Amino acid sequence: MAFVGQKLIKQIQTTGLKATIAQRLDDGFTRFTAGLSWNDVRGILRGDPPPKPNPRVKPHTEGFWFHIRPSFYHEAVTTLYPTFRLGFLSAVFFMFEIITGIFLMIFYTPSPTYAYQNMIDIMTNVPFGKFMRDLHRLGAEAMVIVVTLHMVRTFVTASYKKPRQFTWFTGVVLLVVTLFLSFSGYLLPWDQLAFWAVTIGTSMADAVPLIGPELNLLLRGAPDIGAGGLLRFYLLHVVLLPIIGIIFVAVHYYKVVRFGISLPPEMDPVAGEDNARKVPPEKRVPFLPDILTNELMYMAVAFAVMAVSVVTWYQGAPLEHHADPMVTPNHTVAPWYFYWLQGLLKIPHMIPLLPTPIAVEVDRFFANVLGLTPKVFWGVIVGPLMIGLLFVIPYIDPNPSRLYSKRKIMLSLGALFAAAIVYLSLAGIPTGVPVTGFGYVGGDPASEVGQEFIPDEGVGPVRRLAYKHYVVGEHKVSAEPNTGSSEFDKLIRAIHASMERRKANPDPLGQKLSPEASAVVEVKQVQDNLRYVAIKIDYTDASGRNTRFVKETYLHELSGYAGGH
Repeated sequence: MAFVGQKLIKQIQTTGLKATIAQRLDDGFTRFTAGLSWNDVRGILRGDPPPKPNPRVKPHTEGFWFHIRPSFYHEAVTTLYPTFRLGFLSAVFFMFEIITGIFLMIFYTPSPTYAYQNMIDIMTNVPFGKFMRDLHRLGAEAMVIVVTLHMVRTFVTASYKKPRQFTWFTGVVLLVVTLFLSFSGYLLPWDQLAFWAVTIGTSMADAVPLIGPELNLLLRGAPDIGAGGLLRFYLLHVVLLPIIGIIFVAVHYYKVVRFGISLPPEMDPVAGEDNARKVPPEKRVPFLPDILTNELMYMAVAFAVMAVSVVTWYQGAPLEHHADPMVTPNHTVAPWYFYWLQGLLKIPHMIPLLPTPIAVEVDRFFANVLGLTPKVFWGVIVGPLMIGLLFVIPYIDPNPSRLYSKRKIMLSLGALFAAAIVYLSLAGIPTGVPVTGFGYVGGDPASEVGQEFIPDEGVGPVRRLAYKHYVVGEHKVSAEPNTGSSEFDKLIRAIHASMERRKANPDPLGQKLSPEASAVVEVKQVQDNLRYVAIKIDYTDASGRNTRFVKETYLHELSGYAGGH
């Protein structure tokens, strides 16, 4: 320490106090930037050409943050095409989720006793809590979309071909990590949506041959989802999956630097010859400052879009009723990015295109001989195999060319795979695929009317209508109601239109609402500021019995479902 002090005093005596301070500050600045002095940074900001030898490559060899980034890029990959910056945006959203997730962790306890109340506190009492939760949820969905599009772009431009086979492999790992990061966070709010979606998801593990029960118990921590399951999914979400993600992001970036970003296919005319590493000096674009400033702009735009979205059009991360294992809500679905898997589970036969009598016999044969049911085959075996197929694409594609015109077979197969995912995803939602009706899940038409206007979870038209518009009494559902409230009349007309539509048109299961069906909307004043609202439908069921269906709810004057009173 004394030696350092003597050296400092000697420097002050030699060069003066002002020059010494300037020199020491510049030395500290150079260490912080891993090799760039203040004058170097100022030259970068001014757009000055680099001196020789170029100090702007030092951060790539000596710095922590830039060592996995190339010091220059080929100008052909600095525009939107062919990369669309999707790989960079994937990493940005991963970082974004970590930052917002750490904020939420501070106020969250992974226990069934406290989790739901923690979510309410975050949304109501924590400063910027709802804003951060909405950012985290929207960021998770954006990350799934961006990572998926990045994989699609890589496939379409054949950037998975030699020598980037393992780079593609690590990318598929990151896609799987992204999906399960989002899914593992699904359970944490401990509401009905999360509880039943994860219950359905983990129940698929129970159907895995040989190890199903053990795997299901490992995921849930008990025969049913409870404290053990919540803690496991929390640890997956905040520890194991992020660690795997960070490791594979590092490996993925290393491989990108090692082999370079693949050029547009039209620039690799010779089959099997990769020119990404052969960048002529006149084609080089330096990372500092050109690429860095470009990426900072992309980050700023992405964050601005997220922030504006959560305060404008985005309805907010949902929080439904407290998890209740005794009540299964209608139309429970998996997260949208797993709709395709839920659609697979709805395939009724092992070979669905066969005539029904033959398909049933085939199902019986597989069940008796191999112990396989259609749900196990399509959901537990075929579903994972579809993901497994992505891993091996570079190793089973024999065509060395990256030109679009010479890859018609693979591009056609890719389009068919994408179409199948879209079709199965539509089948995964309760309403099924339009026109074909495949995947439709619904009760009798009367209960579907109730679900349409008073859904088990969410708001729906009845709760969305402001408290003040309801008129106490029993009002017949008709095309021309006269309740004295125009908004209430509009709601009754909508219920009447829904009933008439279900009378005229059968659902995909062939069910219709009986022609003589009628309904009333009953409104009671339960307390000074609380009203009971019920839709009561009288109809004839499939067995010919006269039946009444009742769907009810309660509305408080200050409920705010409609965004006001």
